[in-house]
Amino acid sequence: MGPAERVRDLILPLLDASDLELVDVEVRGGLLRIAVDRPGGVDLDAIGHVSQAISAALDREDPLPGGRYVLEVSSPGLERPLRTPEHFRRFVGATVAVKLLAGAEAAADQRRVQGRLAGADEDGVVLEVPGQDAPLRVEYADIEAARTVFEWGPPPRPGRPGQAGGGPRAKKSKKVATS
Repeated sequence: MGPAERVRDLILPLLDASDLELVDVEVRGGLLRIAVDRPGGVDLDAIGHVSQAISAALDREDPLPGGRYVLEVSSPGLERPLRTPEHFRRFVGATVAVKLLAGAEAAADQRRVQGRLAGADEDGVVLEVPGQDAPLRVEYADIEAARTVFEWGPPPRPGRPGQAGGGPRAKKSKKVATS
């Protein structure tokens, strides 16, 4: 079991007790990065409380070799890493960017693919890639890294049909003075 898995096993009960979910654990060099979330988003108070609990548990159990690291606990941000089948299933319908391992059969001529995540199962994902006629099937074993893609766009204008804050256009009526 690697360091990230040991940390994951150690902190999952702490997150469950705080009604938080673990999005990612990354151990790179001297940095231990933990991303947490909850439906509706996570606030700084929740991150602060769980950060203290995680720090205390790490001090007690010492799951990382060498014991020297910087702990970072945060929300996953706008562009979230996708590492597990559950992550991919949660974001079906979203735009994702996928970096494939060298030699992956799914994309003979490209290592980076961006498109709409059309499906995800236990073995891999289906992407609808702009400019390609057929959906692209990619096995998890061929994925080096994947993340959601935040799409920038203009904010919805109030009063527009089908957009936040809007609704059907109200007809304007003119008052006519009668005598």
